[in-house]
Amino acid sequence: MKDKTLNLVLSEKNNRNVIIVATELESGQQIILSNNDKNNKIYIAAKTIIKQGKSNVIHIDNQRWFINISLPPLRLVTVGAVHIAQPLAEIATIAGYEVTIIDPRAAFANNTRFPNINIVNDWPEEALIDFKIDNRTAVVTLTHDPKLDDSALYAALNSNAFYIGSLGSKKTHYARIERLKIAGFNENAIKKIHGPVGLSIGAKSPQEIAISIMSELILCRHEFENNGNI
Repeated sequence: MKDKTLNLVLSEKNNRNVIIVATELESGQQIILSNNDKNNKIYIAAKTIIKQGKSNVIHIDNQRWFINISLPPLRLVTVGAVHIAQPLAEIATIAGYEVTIIDPRAAFANNTRFPNINIVNDWPEEALIDFKIDNRTAVVTLTHDPKLDDSALYAALNSNAFYIGSLGSKKTHYARIERLKIAGFNENAIKKIHGPVGLSIGAKSPQEIAISIMSELILCRHEFENNGNI
């Protein structure tokens, strides 16, 4: 990859933009595409692999083009540095997610309890102002405390997050739904929230609940991608 192209790719990745570099293998000609170039003939020809988010070689008019797709890293934003957050952060990291934990309570949210995890000790409404929740981001609230969880859900529901989950019983989730309705969210928006969070696998321990959450999150991500989102 040429230096100029590489610098542009790195810049776009830092801005969490999808970038596609098409290289004609014989001449070395490079063309940079984005999701705004859907009418470009190379983009059209590469539509299938772009949808899959996988780099590959395609043939166009007797030319071979290598399509290199650079996607922003997957992210998990967790609100609440509770016990479940510890195994959840560990499993998510192993699965390739960049994890951020938001909790103003520094006694709980610190790098002693969460080594090598990005910790934000602000209230969610402050922490998420400049945090670009995009379609490569999942948001999970774990505190049961409306003062923390609800503001994070407001931001998530107004974003393109591919997954939104909230810990709590059915009774807790019903109360959460009623608060969101009062806040102006309609039923279609509220249905985006997976609550109670996680697949129903009979999970009991924090570790098992974390596994159930990540399982549901991964399932939703693949469904999201199969619908043509990357």
